[in-house]
Amino acid sequence: MTPAVAAIQRPTNAKLLVVAPDGTLTSRSRARLADVLRPGDLVVANDAATLPASLSGVHQRTGDAIEVRLAGRPSLSETDVDRFSAVVFGSGDFHTPTERRPLPPAMAIGDMLTLGPLRAAVTGFLSHRRLISLRFDGTADEIWAGLARHGRPIQYSYLATPLALWDVWTVIAGPPVAFEPPSAGFVIDWRNVADLRQRGIGFATITHAAGISSTGDDELDARLPLDEPYRIPVATAAAIERARLQGRRIVAIGTTVVRALEHSAAGNGTVVAGEGLATQHISEQTRLQIVDAILTGVHEPGTSHFRLLQALTDELTLVRALQMMEALGYRSHEFGDSMLIERTPILPGRGWKGPVERIEVPVQERPDAIP
Repeated sequence: MTPAVAAIQRPTNAKLLVVAPDGTLTSRSRARLADVLRPGDLVVANDAATLPASLSGVHQRTGDAIEVRLAGRPSLSETDVDRFSAVVFGSGDFHTPTERRPLPPAMAIGDMLTLGPLRAAVTGFLSHRRLISLRFDGTADEIWAGLARHGRPIQYSYLATPLALWDVWTVIAGPPVAFEPPSAGFVIDWRNVADLRQRGIGFATITHAAGISSTGDDELDARLPLDEPYRIPVATAAAIERARLQGRRIVAIGTTVVRALEHSAAGNGTVVAGEGLATQHISEQTRLQIVDAILTGVHEPGTSHFRLLQALTDELTLVRALQMMEALGYRSHEFGDSMLIERTPILPGRGWKGPVERIEVPVQERPDAIP
């Protein structure tokens, strides 16, 4: 599928594929999102702003050029910004596909990294030579200032132009805690929030430190998503509880919202206000307790995002959806088009691994007929 190569969050021609509980696929204009939701639905979005988490620099002991991509932190505290997990690359930048990036120099605990105005020490290895823990020198204010001056948004080679920070901040962005943008939220602006509420559809937010989506290393990618801290406001937890008691749907904007809500509810089936650390991997084996539907981007088989979607509908339906989107010219990746997947109560295709026949797109569902 062709990736979206322009950093436009809400293009006027953006498309939305609706996957109904029975597997029916319908292509719509994404601008008409409110039309495919129900009065009484509660939409929950991630309000995390995106950090400039890509830091170029030097491995001091060898003098080799490196790129550090921050990938995790223990909490969302504004003052707890000295400790991170990070993926390290050798020389180069985002213009080279991640899978072709050279390895970093061999590192040892205690090695110092110079990252623009920042200095950080390697404090450990997290079961892979490219995944390290590090600790920045300086106060919280000095670290924030160094990230702001020197860091850049993490990006990938399908985008030829360097991203600016405002390209990866959603309209509802709040605390700067995400390592890559919670890009499903690019759909949201204040006009459609008002439209949702006018139609009797609720809107609430959480904060979740969305992690990196790819490292270019198959072994490391298989571990994604890494542990991610989140915060659920009291008002959001209460709104979710009211909606569930009244039999109304919870619609998650993005996979990070699914992770946070389902992790919070893992204990007793109730979303609890406060902070937590999402450690689980959601897949076709997961029984969702909270989320009834998800608005998400276009995700490829084999990725952690695709596996998460299999908790809502079966693999066969997702493959059919991908075929239809390809036929209709949908764009993938963070600035691409979207899917709305409504959870299937019974998943007859779960565990299905056979071949899929290609589908023919009906004339009325071709791009020039999308309503």
